[in-house]
Amino acid sequence: MVSQKVVIKNPTGLHLRPAGILCKEAMQFKSLITFSFKENTANAKSVLSVLGACVKCGDEIEFVCEGEDEQEALRTLVQAVENGLGE
Repeated sequence: MVSQKVVIKNPTGLHLRPAGILCKEAMQFKSLITFSFKENTANAKSVLSVLGACVKCGDEIEFVCEGEDEQEALRTLVQAVENGLGE
């Protein structure tokens, strides 16, 4: 299991478009990929779960990846968030 914290840079947070991009990136991997925000844990492969976390700009989330491709999955998702998830 690997984990890393990252700050959301999108001005509007994880609304539908960036949440969809995050899920699309996560679904490329076999690993279980979740993220923690406040007291909640969200499945990064589920758009509804990501939207339900209500993550805003400047919020810090912690990705947790567990599985055979966990290192690559974590690196890809952190990079996607740091690049603004297409925005």
